[in-house]
Amino acid sequence: MLSLIIGTALAADAPQASGEGTFPPFDPTWYASTVFWLLVTFGIVYYLMAKVALPRVAGIIEDRAQKIDGDLKAAADMQDKAKAAGEAYEKLLADAKSNAQAIGQKAKDEASAEADGRRKVVEADMAKKVAASEASIASARAAAMGSVSGIASEAAAEIVKRISGVAPKADQLKSAIGATRA
Repeated sequence: MLSLIIGTALAADAPQASGEGTFPPFDPTWYASTVFWLLVTFGIVYYLMAKVALPRVAGIIEDRAQKIDGDLKAAADMQDKAKAAGEAYEKLLADAKSNAQAIGQKAKDEASAEADGRRKVVEADMAKKVAASEASIASARAAAMGSVSGIASEAAAEIVKRISGVAPKADQLKSAIGATRA
């Protein structure tokens, strides 16, 4: 490279006419030194790339690949944990629903039993009242029927007295009224 620089400087100092001479890299007098420095430069660059740059790049790529694999494994683990948590939540939700239904059914059964107990008490109370009312009605009917006999006897006695002018005897009236009932 040094000879190329020196050769270029010497060629620049020499007076040249326009269009005379060749371009220095294409000048056959410089081929040997150009090829030599090309090979030296290529060797140095190759050595630096092979021993310094490429191992660093390979290490960076390998580290990145390991980090990506680790992140993917962590993501898969998190996804599995999320799936397990979702399943646990669904099971817990199903258990809560069945528990709520059981509590509701128990409350319904208790309310139904309580209502049946109250209904039975009310029915028994109503049955007592109905029996008392029927007894009262029977007694009022008996009293009314007893009064009807007395009223019928009095009315019949009055009718017979007005029609015939003679008042009938009480035992005759009772037997006559008794015969009409039968």
